[in-house]
Amino acid sequence: MATPIFKASSSSFTVSKNYNLFQFLHTTIPSTPPPPKVFGTISFSFRRRYYSLVACTPSSSSSSSSSSSDSNSDSRPPVVVGPRLSLSSGAHVIPHPKKVEKGGEDAFFVSGFNGGVIAVADGVSGWAEQNVNPALFSQEFMAKASSFVEDEEVNYDPRTLIKKAHAATSSVGSATVIIAMLEKNGILKIANVGDCGLRIIRKGQVVFSTSPQEHYFDCPYQLSSEAVGQTYLDATVSSVELVKGDTLVIGSDGLFDNVFDYEIVSTVGTYDDVSNTAKVLAKLAHAHSVDLRYESPYSLEARARGFDVPWWKKVLGMKLTGGKLDDITVVVGHVESS
Repeated sequence: MATPIFKASSSSFTVSKNYNLFQFLHTTIPSTPPPPKVFGTISFSFRRRYYSLVACTPSSSSSSSSSSSDSNSDSRPPVVVGPRLSLSSGAHVIPHPKKVEKGGEDAFFVSGFNGGVIAVADGVSGWAEQNVNPALFSQEFMAKASSFVEDEEVNYDPRTLIKKAHAATSSVGSATVIIAMLEKNGILKIANVGDCGLRIIRKGQVVFSTSPQEHYFDCPYQLSSEAVGQTYLDATVSSVELVKGDTLVIGSDGLFDNVFDYEIVSTVGTYDDVSNTAKVLAKLAHAHSVDLRYESPYSLEARARGFDVPWWKKVLGMKLTGGKLDDITVVVGHVESS
């Protein structure tokens, strides 16, 4: 759960060692931990076709095939400049345990247009306190973005795509968003607002990673229906030259708050299939999120920001630990020759 920017956060916390950090900060803690449950998941794979997926539900898909030129066309061979690359992608989603019936509040889409497009949006959960369904904004935003991918005005620019999708979204709420668009010449263009993230793995190493944007701890930059939110102008924009064999891992903060980069690299190196890789990463993030003793990226960051157990518990050797319960969306893309 993230905090809407219109809502102030409490500055004082007390933590029991028996409960995970995210549960403590954002929910009423029960007298005993809940029993393990089986949570719903959903998985997809994509290979050079156009798909639009919002709120974990496939919508329309289409494919096209090119016909050979007629006898009157120019017979000269086309000029090919550099390698032509595209993405083969797979995705896996695990909703927050309490949001399984609604499908969670993340949304994403994958497109095969040009070299490939991957986008993820994470609805800001704090809107539920205002009796607003946080999923509606992220779902509509992704639906609008997917419809504008081939728009001439967008001109295959992720920041412009964010601008048009934001302007067209009418739902109340806010969301963090990341969009990555691959040119066939191998240039990946990225626009990111908030704490969704992207990693590029090449030959067993992370060669590029996005950095989260935030106002303060657990309050990320967010595109909002309210005037106080961020806009496309606040997006961090990056361009990276990819090569055949690179792997992209894109996800909501439910992945990166619970899984370290070295675990992502290890998983990418172990599995060849992109759908299976996405599934394994999502399940790893979920397993860490419910582990009360796990030293997660989220709990380490919280302690670094001054959130910890009371001093007398520190004397007893206790510290703040645990993963972060959240919606988890993972999209893995492998760079291949077109």
